[in-house]
Amino acid sequence: MENYKLFLVTLSSAGLVAVLAIIFVLRWVLHFQNGLAWDGRQAEFNWHPVLNICGFIILQGLAIIVYRLPWSWKYSKLTMKFIHASLNLVAFVSAVVATVAVFDFHNTSKIPNMYSLHSWVGLGAVILYGLQLVLGVGLYLIPFSPISWRAAFMPVHVYCGLFLFTSVIAVALMGITEKLIFGLSNPKYKDSPPEAVFVNILGLFLVIFGALILWIATRSSWKRPSEHSLHSNEGGEDSIKVGPTLSQLSEEAEGEGFGEIRRRNNKLDEQVN
Repeated sequence: MENYKLFLVTLSSAGLVAVLAIIFVLRWVLHFQNGLAWDGRQAEFNWHPVLNICGFIILQGLAIIVYRLPWSWKYSKLTMKFIHASLNLVAFVSAVVATVAVFDFHNTSKIPNMYSLHSWVGLGAVILYGLQLVLGVGLYLIPFSPISWRAAFMPVHVYCGLFLFTSVIAVALMGITEKLIFGLSNPKYKDSPPEAVFVNILGLFLVIFGALILWIATRSSWKRPSEHSLHSNEGGEDSIKVGPTLSQLSEEAEGEGFGEIRRRNNKLDEQVN
C-alpha cells in the first residue's frame, strides 16, 4: 500500500472521532435528556439519535472502507463481500428501529409525522438504503447474476453508497438542529446553553468522520489489490501469505462451472474495491 503511514493516521483519526461521537450521543441522551427506554415517551425517542449515529452513520462508514483495510486482504473477496453486506445490514436495521422509535413517540405524544425536511430526507434515505442493500446482495453475492448487469450497476452502486452516506450525515445534522431548536426553551438555543454547545460539537464530529471516510474510500492508491496480485506475490520476501480462499473452496465443492462464474464476477468488483 502506498502512503501506508498516512493511511494509518487517517484510519486512526476516523476511529477516534467515531468513538467520541458515540460517547457524546450517549452523554447527550443520558445526561441532558431522559435516558433510554421503550415506553412511547421522550426516552424512546432518544433511541433515534443513538441508533442513527452509532449504526446508520458509523457502521455504514466502516462498511464503506472495509475493503481498504490491508490486514483484511488475506481473506478472499467473497468473504469481504459478506462482511461488507453484514455491516450494511446491521446499519439498515439500526435505521429502521430508529425510525420506528420516532414514529411511536410522535403517535403517543400526538405530534404530527413527516412535517419537516429532516423527516422527508431521512425516510427517503432509509428507503433508498434498503433498496441499495437488496440490489447489492442480489447482484454481487448471488454468483449467477448476469455479468452485464454487474458491470452496468457497479458505478451506480459505488456512487449511491457514497451519496447515501453523506446524505445520512446531512440528515443527522438537520435533526440535531431541529431537536435543539424545539427542545430548548430556558435558555433557548440561540443563547448557546451548555447542551446546545455540547451537541453542536457532536455534529462537528459527524462531519469530520464523514470527511475522513470519504477520503479513505476515494484514494485509488489505497484500493484492495486484485486476487491475482495477492496470489502472485506468494513466496517472496515481502509477500502476503494467502491460504485457500472461500471462493476456491466453493469451486471445489460446486464444480468448475460455479467457480468460473465466480471468478469472472470478482474481476468486475476488483475494478472498484
